[in-house]
Amino acid sequence: MKIFIDTSAFFAILDRDDENHLKAKHAWQNALEQENALVTSNYVLIECFALIQNRLGLEAVRAFQEDIVPLLNTEFVDSVTHKSGVSALLAASRRKLSLVDCVSFEVIRTLGIKNVFAFDTHFSKQGFYCIS
Repeated sequence: MKIFIDTSAFFAILDRDDENHLKAKHAWQNALEQENALVTSNYVLIECFALIQNRLGLEAVRAFQEDIVPLLNTEFVDSVTHKSGVSALLAASRRKLSLVDCVSFEVIRTLGIKNVFAFDTHFSKQGFYCIS
């Protein structure tokens, strides 16, 4: 099974103080044990690096890069997907919905993925099953 992983899940895995840390740790271990294909996008990785560096520091970024990123299938966003994400963001006209989320929705749909590892409610509102 393919699972798309969002920034909210990665951060919860890494931050022991995150309210979703224990759920994230459990879901991550299950995904690894079941040998699921773990998918994310380069946009999510950029968002993760910035968030992790800002909140947890460079050592946490290094741990993320060395321990987690190698386990992922990273989809690189092309210009068509980027433009679709921008259009979706502008059409939604919601302040708290991010471009990264809108691009993620496009990537997930293009790849035919149904399951998402996220603590961001925007994914379930888009009709994806959140494993978190």
